[in-house]
Amino acid sequence: MKWLDRLIGSGLSVLGLDTGGRLGGSVRFFLYDVVKITVLLCVLIFVISYIQSYFPPERSKKILGRFHGIGANCVSALLGTVTPFCSCSSIPLFIGFTGAGLPLGVTFSFLISSPMVDLGSLVLLMSIFGARVAVIYVLVGLVVAVAGGTVIERLHMERHVENFIFSAGSTDMDSPALTTAERVQYAKGQVASTFQKVFPYILVGVAIGAGIHNWIPESWIEAVLGSSNPFGVILAVLVGVPMYADIFSTIPVAEALLAKGAQLGTVLAFMMAVTTLSLPSLIMLRKAVKPKLLALFIGVCTGGIVLVGCLFNVFQFVFI
Repeated sequence: MKWLDRLIGSGLSVLGLDTGGRLGGSVRFFLYDVVKITVLLCVLIFVISYIQSYFPPERSKKILGRFHGIGANCVSALLGTVTPFCSCSSIPLFIGFTGAGLPLGVTFSFLISSPMVDLGSLVLLMSIFGARVAVIYVLVGLVVAVAGGTVIERLHMERHVENFIFSAGSTDMDSPALTTAERVQYAKGQVASTFQKVFPYILVGVAIGAGIHNWIPESWIEAVLGSSNPFGVILAVLVGVPMYADIFSTIPVAEALLAKGAQLGTVLAFMMAVTTLSLPSLIMLRKAVKPKLLALFIGVCTGGIVLVGCLFNVFQFVFI
């Protein structure tokens, strides 16, 4: 969509705004990314929601129930990619799956994968960072989800789930089969609902990205998140955790950081931390699990994200 960037730049120049300056460059970055991400978001959510209509919770539960061991974790992580939920909206499904008797590690693989990676993020990442980085992000997200769920499963942490989760049980009622028209209507509804919830965060994310891109000196970003700082990945994770955003509103910030000299692994770690370990989702998760399991979840996710970020920083020259 470089044509859109040129069109916006020409329009701002006609209005007398210098797009080469800080203010004009910020306005250009803001308008371009807001329009681009909004268009892509609406198209992608429609397509993904149409696909998701074939995977209601009841069907997902039945699919997961057919697999065992690490294979179940892999399938659970893959199912997470077709559910375009943020970290908070993934938790009710996690509770439902756990209450239905699915293995705890399997449900945690879903909980990690669902907000971190989805089909929409793959396409959007490709449009900004290129196909190689996009595929790498999705693959490492799946690896973190599978590994995290597997570790939790091996430690047998079921006793650290709150009792009401298991006592609540679940319904096995099948969702009615939908017609094509009903699936289209469902997808339209998801676009409207998701857009209303996500758009404010997109504006904030793009505004932050524009500020980083045009107002923060490149030397500052390189000093904090560049190769000269061995703790850049850890710092990026610590900064990302308090934020609450989904992948769509995180991408503009990551784009600006990468353009300013931050390392690829550090940027990926930041994105994963924001989408997976946000404080609101951790507070919600605490209602369903006891402190020891919550701490294990945070530790496994943080460790996996930091490890992935460090590895990609070491081999950055291979991926870019």
